[in-house]
Amino acid sequence: MSDANKPLAGVRVLDLSRVLAGPWSAQLLADYGAEVIKVERPGAGDDTRAWGPPWWGDKADKMAAYYLSCNRGKRSVAVDIATPAGAEFVRGLARDADVVLENYKVGQLAKYGLDHAALAALNPRLVYCSITGYGQDGPYAQAAGYDFAIQATGGLMSVTGEKEGTPGTEPQKVGVAVADLFTGLYAATAILAALRRAEATGHGCHIDAALLDVQVAMLANQASNHLVGGITPQRMGNAHANVVPYQVLPTQDGHIVLAVGNDGQFQRFCQLAGHPEMARDPRFASNSARIEHRDELIPLIARWLLTRTTQGWCDLLEPNAVPCAPILNLPQVFAHRQVQHRGLKTTLADRHGRAMPLVANPMRFDGQRALAAAPPPELDQHGDAIRAGQGWTAR
Repeated sequence: MSDANKPLAGVRVLDLSRVLAGPWSAQLLADYGAEVIKVERPGAGDDTRAWGPPWWGDKADKMAAYYLSCNRGKRSVAVDIATPAGAEFVRGLARDADVVLENYKVGQLAKYGLDHAALAALNPRLVYCSITGYGQDGPYAQAAGYDFAIQATGGLMSVTGEKEGTPGTEPQKVGVAVADLFTGLYAATAILAALRRAEATGHGCHIDAALLDVQVAMLANQASNHLVGGITPQRMGNAHANVVPYQVLPTQDGHIVLAVGNDGQFQRFCQLAGHPEMARDPRFASNSARIEHRDELIPLIARWLLTRTTQGWCDLLEPNAVPCAPILNLPQVFAHRQVQHRGLKTTLADRHGRAMPLVANPMRFDGQRALAAAPPPELDQHGDAIRAGQGWTAR
């Protein structure tokens, strides 16, 4: 997709955030065509630049793989916002921006005249998005928000991990920072909604995006199960609270995900497994009955699955519309035919012409992948040009 045809072409974003939630949101906007200026601390930059190994680049210009995952398509300028000149420079950038993204502690940017009230006075159409751990108000507003802590406080870890009583088990966090990533996604959608209103009315707004709020919201059916049913959902390993059979089960040579989502799929599964009578058993004929008799059904299915390999079951079930999947590691994921066909591994050339490996944006517009053309920037890589554009020469 050419830059001119991208849906956010002409939108300018000032990214004052670091680590993951804010940079993830800004990277999405860059992929969709926005010009994103990343403001970083002189000398150090975004914290994640140092979160390696593994590293990309040579010793003189190395960047952590973590940083690469969420900063493509941006231009970097190093500015000390704690100095009067640095703060004034950022205010100048904000005058011409459509969006400001920041994830400082509540009230911290007011010390430098870079809070929402100050910048909205300069630019009334500005969409200003603040990302924090716990929100702009409330008893925890000043607390630092880390994804791991939010997964714990927000209930996700209480439903993640093997069943209570399983030897050696404990509550588990998810393998990637989902509270950060979901907050970045929610923030991006809120920014897009606010941009549409600003375009129509000339007035921006202040978006308050809190990791805890997002974590509670993304509990989805588990939260609804509690609110509607008055229950306290528990850890169930890889089983599903509302669908059976829907979990990981052992096979002859490993494991398989069996994701039977309705009664018709269960009937087909039983027929293919050689046990059609099980689908007619009143204990198992409906999903609600299977939930009630989960402890009777799962051991039976587990014995069936031990008669074939994982691939053998996939070859049998997939063509007959019984959802299932092998459990792949990352090398296997990127070697998967569908992942390769969809082009999810991509490369962008850095300023030295080296092919930097990245994961592509998953969205397509009219068949074309939305992907920023520029790789993640080196610290202050575009600083001279940005400063010159603002008529500012001092650092």
